[in-house]
Amino acid sequence: MEAPATTEAPARDPHLPPLQKVGELISPKAPANIAGARLDETALTDLAIRLAFTANRFTADWVAKRLHLSLPLVEEILEHLGRDGLIEETMASSANRALYRITERGRLQGARSMEVCTYIGPAPVSLEAYSAMLRWQFANTPEVKRQNVTSALANLVLPDQAKELAGLAVSSGRSLFVYGPSGNGKTSLGRAIHAALVGDYWIPYCLIVRDSIIRLFDEQVHKRIEIPPEKAAGIDQRWVRIRRPLVVVGGELTLDFLDLIYSPSLRYYESPPHLKANGGVFLVDDFGRERISPDQLLNRFIVPMEHQVDYFTLATGQKIQVPLRHVLIICTNLNPEKVTDPAFLRRMGYRLSLDAPNPEQYAEIFRAYAKRYDIVPSGELLDNLLARYRENKRELRACEPRDLIERARDICRFRGMPLELTPEVMSTAWVGYFGRNTTPQPANGAASEATA
Repeated sequence: MEAPATTEAPARDPHLPPLQKVGELISPKAPANIAGARLDETALTDLAIRLAFTANRFTADWVAKRLHLSLPLVEEILEHLGRDGLIEETMASSANRALYRITERGRLQGARSMEVCTYIGPAPVSLEAYSAMLRWQFANTPEVKRQNVTSALANLVLPDQAKELAGLAVSSGRSLFVYGPSGNGKTSLGRAIHAALVGDYWIPYCLIVRDSIIRLFDEQVHKRIEIPPEKAAGIDQRWVRIRRPLVVVGGELTLDFLDLIYSPSLRYYESPPHLKANGGVFLVDDFGRERISPDQLLNRFIVPMEHQVDYFTLATGQKIQVPLRHVLIICTNLNPEKVTDPAFLRRMGYRLSLDAPNPEQYAEIFRAYAKRYDIVPSGELLDNLLARYRENKRELRACEPRDLIERARDICRFRGMPLELTPEVMSTAWVGYFGRNTTPQPANGAASEATA
């Protein structure tokens, strides 16, 4: 995380990991011993013995790399395992490093540990440390300015009021309910507004609650920020620096999907999508078409929205609380009165209706998309295209300029010719997209073989 202009004193929260500042980068400081890791000793020794269980011989360097721990800390862990008779030193490696191997007693201990949890990877941090780090980052995240929103939405043709409402939601951290006919940019807006978020976050690879491991970092969701070597020294490698995330869910969403996901075979947990979105944007697309009722989904979000915390249940029945703060965006093309109730709408930060574009906006969208291919469509082509909509009594959709141009690309590629938005090509694109071949009279009243 980049240092803001002013920062709250970290010492105010006893659970906050020690922080260090290298240049403008503020990062968690690597613990040098077991006490500094702020975990029960058994959490680290159990993880180390499971790792040793998978290898014939190993060095402290290898363990440190696999568990993302400092070498002094790993040497202390191995010393504990050696004293308990779980590992033994065999010989020195070519690099004059001690080689270790697991003992028979260690194998029995490793097998028992695998029965509880099979997780092997970066060492966890405590739930308390993660929660404290989140609170500190929430308090010190740079504000979203108007220029951030303007830049993020620059490629979208939207009414000024729509841009302002979206900007208000993301700058305040409040939720946004977007509704209107399909194909008019609701999902595009939700995805684009993510770019307005500034700053970045530290998150742990995984958490531990007693004996339970919860994986948090997801390569498919989180975009890692590489740390320059000159800044990486002394950073607690259990934490990874990421761009503020964007997580999108749709029709696959169920209530179970919004709780910790336990794997009986692996015996550890995967974080739900809205927890992975912490600090970023959580976009619920096609709201009302999920496999659960809208009421169930809305009720599930009421507590997190109002109190900025969420509660999760472990397989043991234990409840845990985690700070939760993201920009929740809900998009639907259904009637809001049918998929929501007044109580829920009152809890939404902002509401935004995205209606069909007018002819001028449609033409602007068409020109903007055509510009990507270095094409400037003629006014006559656009007039004829809009006339075709009127002839077919078809409502304009913001997505259709893109769709028609992409089909024109398909046609030209299939014919072995460069992309050209000619009347004949656009007519074929229209028929292929809409399935109708009504041909209006050109705007000047003259007959035409085919129009756009």
